[in-house]
Amino acid sequence: MNTAIIVAAGKGTRMGLGVDKLFLEVAGRPVVAHTWQRFNDAACIDEIILVVRDGMQSAFAELAQQFKLTKPYCIVIGGAERQDSVWNGLAALSPQSQIVAIQDGARPCTTEQLIAATIEAACETGAAVAAQPVTDTIKETADGQTIARNVDRSKLWAVQTPQTFRVEVIRRALTEVRSRNLHVTDDTTACEMIGQPVRLVTSAAPNPKVTLPSDLPYVGLLLNQLAD
Repeated sequence: MNTAIIVAAGKGTRMGLGVDKLFLEVAGRPVVAHTWQRFNDAACIDEIILVVRDGMQSAFAELAQQFKLTKPYCIVIGGAERQDSVWNGLAALSPQSQIVAIQDGARPCTTEQLIAATIEAACETGAAVAAQPVTDTIKETADGQTIARNVDRSKLWAVQTPQTFRVEVIRRALTEVRSRNLHVTDDTTACEMIGQPVRLVTSAAPNPKVTLPSDLPYVGLLLNQLAD
C-alpha cells in the first residue's frame, strides 16, 4: 500500500502578511487543490494524508467536496516545524502502508510519472527524492553582498518533492532527528543522519514550488499545459 502525505501546514511567510499561498487561486482553483488532485488521480497512490494548520480542517474538507477528490484521505494537525508535521502525518498512516510519498502542498505541478518513479526507486533503495541537476552558475557569499568564490555545480542537485520512503526508513530517520533535538528542512537530510542512501529521481518536467507571488503566472501556465 502506498500513501501520500501532503504537508500543508506552513504559514507561507515569504508571500507576505496574511496571505495563505496554498489557497491562492491559479488555473481555476487553489494551489493546494491542484496538488491534492495530482495524488488523488495517481493510480500508484492508495490513500492521502493532509497535514494542515489547526482551524483549517473544514476548509480542506470543503476542497474535497468541491473538486470531487474521492480517494480515501484523512486530515491531521501539523506541528511547530515541517519535520513535526511529517511526524504527525506518519502517525496517521494505515497499518498496511509500506511506501510513503511526502509532498509539499505548494508544489502543484508534480506529474503522476514522477510520483510513480520515486515510489519505484524507494522500493529498491529505501529512499528517493525528485530532483534536478543545477544548471545555473553558483556563487558563494559570506556577507550577502559580494561573491566569495565559485561553486562547482557539476555535483549539485536541487531537491524537490515528492520525497518517498519505505515507511520504516523514514520513521527511523525522523526518530533519530527527534532524539538528537535537531532541525532539518527536508526528509532526505534525516536519512543522511542514519546512513540511508537516497536515490535521485530526475524531474523531467518542471516541478516548481509556489513560494513568491511572482511564481504564480509560471505555475498557472504549467497547470494549463498539464490540463490540455
